[in-house]
Amino acid sequence: MQNYILKFFSVFLLLYNTSCNSQEPALKTNQDEIIAEFVDGCAKKFNYKFQMDEWQNCLDKGLEKDSTIAYLWQQKAMPYFKARKYGVGMDFLDKAVRYDEERWLPYRAFIKCIFVKDYSGAIRDFESCIEKYGNHHEMDHLYSFYIGISYLQLNEFIKAENHLKVGIIQQEEVNNEAHFLDYFYYGISLYEQKKWEEAIISFDKSLHQYSNFSDAKFYKSVCLYRIGDNDTAQIIYNQGKEDALNGYTINEDNSIYEVYPYKVRW
Repeated sequence: MQNYILKFFSVFLLLYNTSCNSQEPALKTNQDEIIAEFVDGCAKKFNYKFQMDEWQNCLDKGLEKDSTIAYLWQQKAMPYFKARKYGVGMDFLDKAVRYDEERWLPYRAFIKCIFVKDYSGAIRDFESCIEKYGNHHEMDHLYSFYIGISYLQLNEFIKAENHLKVGIIQQEEVNNEAHFLDYFYYGISLYEQKKWEEAIISFDKSLHQYSNFSDAKFYKSVCLYRIGDNDTAQIIYNQGKEDALNGYTINEDNSIYEVYPYKVRW
């Protein structure tokens, strides 16, 4: 009898797994078709800046076909963040995370950090991402980069320094250098701790890649002033102000929507 039961469940599991495996490609194909029809073939025919209703209606029609497509929820959320309607956007983005956490949890964490300014929430989300998936990239930067920025905004400068350093080391091991913004914000974490000379070294690494980076020159000039090199500080400050007038500042894609932390108001 026991052998019969074991054989029965073995056959049942085999049939169940075969059924699930055969359904998954079909489900994916069907979802891709819905995306093609209601995003590419409908929503993207409109400009959400002044045709928000049309954009949202297209996506809603897709969700009527399948409400579990995370990408449709993210597309509903995205224009609201750019319009600074954060609460509306986050309600939709939470649903995208529900249906595809691995893809959209890092994006939600980024939105919390740069758009919503929910720094504690951003840290929690990014730490969850690192724990589950590793320290990967979102919007061209490692998760630890955004954790570091979030801690800067919470005035926890030692934690900011530690997390930014993790990202720098990870990048330098692969590319021999990190992104200029990593060096900039690492310099800021040192600047906030009054480690003037160390901060200057980090700002110089940032300026080595982006020689007209006005914000790095501003903070470098302050550091030079604080260590008594007033003449050089004035020269660097003047250069930075001229660079700022020429538009050389933080140039992230999303900086057209949001002011990034420590951007200088000259």
